[in-house]
Amino acid sequence: MDRGYNSSLKSLKIGDKVAELPIIQGGMGVGVSRSSLAGAVAAEGGVGIISTAQIGFDEEGFEKDQAGCNRRAIRKHICKAKEIAGGKGLIGVNIMVALKHYKEHVQEAVACGADMIISGAGLPMELPELVPEFCRTRIAPIVSSKRALHLILKMWAHRYNRTADLIVVEGPEAGGHLGFSREQLAHRGELDFDQEIRDIITCKKEYEEKFGREIPVVIAGGIFDRKDIDHAMFLGADGVQIASRFVATRECDADESYKQAYVNAREEDVQIIQSPVGMPGRALRNSFIKAVEKGRIPVKKCYNCLEKCNPGQVPYCITKALIDAVKGDVENGLMFCGANVGRIDKITTVHELMRELAEG
Repeated sequence: MDRGYNSSLKSLKIGDKVAELPIIQGGMGVGVSRSSLAGAVAAEGGVGIISTAQIGFDEEGFEKDQAGCNRRAIRKHICKAKEIAGGKGLIGVNIMVALKHYKEHVQEAVACGADMIISGAGLPMELPELVPEFCRTRIAPIVSSKRALHLILKMWAHRYNRTADLIVVEGPEAGGHLGFSREQLAHRGELDFDQEIRDIITCKKEYEEKFGREIPVVIAGGIFDRKDIDHAMFLGADGVQIASRFVATRECDADESYKQAYVNAREEDVQIIQSPVGMPGRALRNSFIKAVEKGRIPVKKCYNCLEKCNPGQVPYCITKALIDAVKGDVENGLMFCGANVGRIDKITTVHELMRELAEG
């Protein structure tokens, strides 16, 4: 592929699929990673990931029919991303287990020919049932511990005689929803996550032998530059997943003010919050978070996003908060981010970022 740069990084092989660069752009919702960003990453030989979380927020009729608009938008954005990619790289989707319409999102992505489904924010125990083995879509759980991976792979093997095609291991410096307790996150410097990664790699080898195939492992959370990528590879990983850095690109689907907020962010602006999803999350401190700290923000309308959500009790509506932010109201919306957002100092292009990451 003539991208105008060279890389010593090995390609990422996921079953019969190959991404020339072992770089997955992490899924970011609501509306931060849709077809524009995912397509551009795939066009560079990487793996572009579309987040399906309320992906149809700007579709006509969303206020009345979120489920229908989301299904329509999944189809639209997968097709559009593949057009932008022009046959290069891979296009996948990130689908949160916590979603109310998780099953429908998975089925829509499979029908549209998504190259892979990455699934976290809960344990994707039923994912193999929704993705036939004979179809072209590969399946990948997101885990943050050996224990979680063992539970998933043991269940998949027993119930479906299937295993993962890829494993995403998300560390404590990731953005968005996190698979760690608030106490662990408060003392993340004491976590030996490198050892956890090694343990996860050891754990998956049992299933590689059982199913006679390789299961690549991709490291996510706090991956910022080539030094981080090289460290992940040293630990035994096959690739990396990077999210926050792709926000500050021209191709990112978010509003320009959202991108600029990343550029302006300082390390001390980042904090851990509690999400209505029921998990801790990492976000930029702004007027919205300050308001939540003072008291509950009443939910005026339910957008049917989460399987387990009581609009009368949650501290705020996560759909409204995320949509407000991605549309440009960066003070009064929720802005998830990774721990290293303070290091981002400019808006670039996907091509330049991929070249920087690939060449080192």
